[in-house]
Amino acid sequence: MARNTYEDWIPEEWSGPVITRVQQLSAVERLARRIPMATDTKHVPRSAGVGVNFTAKGSAYTEDTSVNDDVLLTALKFGRAIRIADEDLQDTSQVANIISTKQTDWATSYAKFIDNATLATSAAANGTTVPFTSLYYALTQNNSDTGYTANANLTQTGSGGTTYLNLSATLADYEQSDFFDDGNTIVIASPAFKQKFRGVVDTQGRPIFVTGLAGTPDTLFNYPVAWSNGCRLSATATDTPSGSPVLFVGNRDYLFLGIRSGPESRTAPADSGVGFLTDEALLKMRSRRGFVVAHEKAWACLEDNS
Repeated sequence: MARNTYEDWIPEEWSGPVITRVQQLSAVERLARRIPMATDTKHVPRSAGVGVNFTAKGSAYTEDTSVNDDVLLTALKFGRAIRIADEDLQDTSQVANIISTKQTDWATSYAKFIDNATLATSAAANGTTVPFTSLYYALTQNNSDTGYTANANLTQTGSGGTTYLNLSATLADYEQSDFFDDGNTIVIASPAFKQKFRGVVDTQGRPIFVTGLAGTPDTLFNYPVAWSNGCRLSATATDTPSGSPVLFVGNRDYLFLGIRSGPESRTAPADSGVGFLTDEALLKMRSRRGFVVAHEKAWACLEDNS
């Protein structure tokens, strides 16, 4: 079968239903630092900071030796094509409904997929089934460039499950780092933690997270929580992850989401191209994104593997 390409993609308006749906369900699309990409790859400079020390009168200044480098964003494509029988499109009153419904359905799956791909895949990136080095995977690896030690900012609950102490310890890993910024701190977690928050009780069996006191299931120690169905571990990127639920806390400026294009769509009519012999129109949707963790020490993770 001949290969057809469609170059005139239709970007979805930012006020449109597709983008709205993605923003509602994807924590990364909504909260990560968005880096525009004019090409398929982009180097983003990373500063190692500058130290300070006492300098006596008449003495030479100490020269800073902090190593500055960059991180690389590589845009990858996420999409799906849908065949629609021409007979179903003959009723003009239904055309917009069919296309809009399928676009929104795709946006729902994409939102979960992109969060799982960027946050919770547990294997090394391969550019296909594991698109990126996820935040979870980055926190389990040594990085000599940033001085991060594998698993230093990862807390696993064990059979005891989520407790007040391991929640506090997870936040402490981030709060005691140089990257802590109270006003820029976010929590991204699987909705499975809603029940786990409600189950945290004191020695008298009373719930600790109570509305108006220590927080609600939508805040954790006064930090806002963004819920994401992509925040379950998976060996490969998927929109239906089923592994251990994970919770991340950190500085949103240190998650880089490269924006190459989309979400966008294109429709090929049934009377031309690949659908000509079958009387089927094709609806294609895609988004091209890059992702990188800017610095591991800006984030911490709690994995509930009870």
